[in-house]
Order: sequence, then structure tokens, then C-alpha cells
Amino acid sequence: MFERFWRADRSRSRAFGGSGIGLAIVKSLVDRHGGQIFVQSELGRGSTFTFTMPYAEERL
Repeated sequence: MFERFWRADRSRSRAFGGSGIGLAIVKSLVDRHGGQIFVQSELGRGSTFTFTMPYAEERL
């Protein structure tokens, strides 16, 4: 789910959806900051994505 999506047929327009890189970008950013990302999905109702990030201590 978090892997980049590649369109096999370049003739399809953007009317059929996005480029498929949104979740891959989010996961990469969360990973680089030491966080975790989760998905909870219910058939016919949709999905909820949440993430956690470690608390950064204040630098003096």
C-alpha cells in the first residue's frame, strides 16, 4: 500500500486518479523522522491513516 504506484498505460488521463506517490512520500517522511504509519480500513467505508513521530527535545 505504501509502495509507489506506476501506471502501465500512459494514455490514461489524470481524471482516473492521482499519480500514486502520495502514501509513498508520506511513509518516506515518517520513516526518516523515526516515526511509524498505520492504516485502518473497513470495506465499503474507507480507510484511516495515522502516524506517530518521536517527541523532539528542545535544543539549548
